[in-house]
Amino acid sequence: MSGTAVEFAARDGYRLAGTLYRPRAPNRRAVLLQAASGVKQEYYGKFAAYLASRGFAALTFDYRGIGRSRAAGTLRGFGARMRDWAEKDIAGALDHLERATHGSRLIGIGHSFGGQAFGLVPGNERYVAALTFGSQSGYWRHWAGPGRAGMWFLTHLLLPGVSHALGYFPSRRFGQGEDLPKGVAIEWASWCRNPDYLVGKLGVEAAYADFKAPIRAYVAADDSYAPPRAVEAFLKLYPGASGKLIPVDPQAAGGGAIGHFGYFRERLKDDLWKDAADWMESR
Repeated sequence: MSGTAVEFAARDGYRLAGTLYRPRAPNRRAVLLQAASGVKQEYYGKFAAYLASRGFAALTFDYRGIGRSRAAGTLRGFGARMRDWAEKDIAGALDHLERATHGSRLIGIGHSFGGQAFGLVPGNERYVAALTFGSQSGYWRHWAGPGRAGMWFLTHLLLPGVSHALGYFPSRRFGQGEDLPKGVAIEWASWCRNPDYLVGKLGVEAAYADFKAPIRAYVAADDSYAPPRAVEAFLKLYPGASGKLIPVDPQAAGGGAIGHFGYFRERLKDDLWKDAADWMESR
């Protein structure tokens, strides 16, 4: 099942590109897929198509500066922060999905940053449920051993240093997805240096406490980007929500690695994807 290319406005008017997947037999539920940092919407296309085959309307989209929402030319001088992706882009996408699906029950699916952002989204009371894959608190001390040293280097030196020097962060050179706007990379690094991550850095404890939608948080045993301690800390960012951590065993889920980006591989359709869709159908 293929989607239809759409364009819509973020909350500040910036034009965003998305793809809307409409079901043949709607179940009156609409899903917004909120991407990980630097991941283009096409990565979620097969999962969105699967959800449409199950009766869900599904919208994928690119944050400003990423994929089809990136203006032509260099990212140097492009003004965007990570909170803009949440407060303006995700909010605009949710507005569009609500208009396009005429009163359907709205469900958010967040991959990594996409799940961290729920509390920042204006109008987030419209979510009836939230489901996350590999979402975590990015505070660097939640990692252990070499992973902790790597996170310290990334968040204290590499992200801010390179971004200031080049005017953007060249993620592609490191094999880590799309290049990031300078403001996104620097803000993200600053969150990771705070024990309470973005909630503590931005002082938005009350907003996160007000988020009441139930959260189902999947994490693969081999996801080095989201160790259990970091995922548990992520759920604590939302004290007003009923959160449940769902461990995923890669071997039990068809074998083969999952890691941080494998949740959306089609071979997981009859296991992980089905479990997620079954849960959302009950909301």
